[in-house]
Amino acid sequence: MSAQYPVARPRRLRRTPALRRMVSGTRLHPAELILPAFLKEGISEPQPVASMPGVVQHTRDSLRKAAREAAEAGVGGIILFGIPAVKDARGSAADDPDGILQVALREVTAEVGDALVVMADTCLDEFTDNGHCGILTPSGDVDNDATLERYASIAVAQAEAGSQMVAPSGMMDGQVGVIRAALDAAGHGDVPILAYSAKYSSAFYGPFRDAAECAPQFGDRSTHQQDPAGPLEEALREVRLDLAEGADAVMVKPALAYLDVIARFRDEVDVPVAAYQVSGEYAMIEAAAANGWVDRDRMIKESLVAIKRAGADLILTYWATEVARGL
Repeated sequence: MSAQYPVARPRRLRRTPALRRMVSGTRLHPAELILPAFLKEGISEPQPVASMPGVVQHTRDSLRKAAREAAEAGVGGIILFGIPAVKDARGSAADDPDGILQVALREVTAEVGDALVVMADTCLDEFTDNGHCGILTPSGDVDNDATLERYASIAVAQAEAGSQMVAPSGMMDGQVGVIRAALDAAGHGDVPILAYSAKYSSAFYGPFRDAAECAPQFGDRSTHQQDPAGPLEEALREVRLDLAEGADAVMVKPALAYLDVIARFRDEVDVPVAAYQVSGEYAMIEAAAANGWVDRDRMIKESLVAIKRAGADLILTYWATEVARGL
């Protein structure tokens, strides 16, 4: 450093809004935002999610409208979660060509074309009657390899319905490689995979399970999702395995409580890094703002800037359309 106080005065570059804007080191862009959206089969009007003010379970019509609004705002992508009318132990609706998620993929891609990257969550928890992410053994454990067969079939069904990217979120060992092989064999070698590489067994998911109606009916997901107190090296091992299996982009979930993991991923990998600002992060800010305890707009933007500054190239956030309109 060539100067000290009083010659060096960092405040000079913070003196006016124009100066601060000019030297800002972290900038949000609408195209980096991805909107998670829920579609519920059999409802005639959008259903508000009580634990996530402003978020709804969509009808087919309202989902198309939400996708169109996101595209018009410049949002980069939308990721769809389907809630079927009928669930069973194997999540049969998940890969049904006429299942609610495949119907939504066809309709949304027809609605927005190339204006928005339409992607799908590739998992079973919204579709199984037990709320777990995979096929269960007689003792109630998730059978990793039997579940992989289902994920492969789901990914192919999603690609054939028009999904422009698949996002396996179940944290099964080997899921990316099995899905990549299945997509390639089915003639969908151009469909990229966004891998949930570091998905933690987090308390921040509570409101999402209301929205997606996927709370486990017994037990939890600690045997396959990562331990929040686990070593960082475990997350790095997971992301290296996913990349070796063919992941095109990788994700950290949740975001704010795992900024250190986002930063390490950004240092370690040469593919896009996504971060999911999850339902609990959303609900806390909305609840505090509703009570008048925080400045809602500033807190939303500050939380997203923190995720971006940590190294995220893409951010999944329920505020995607709202924030994009203001950028």
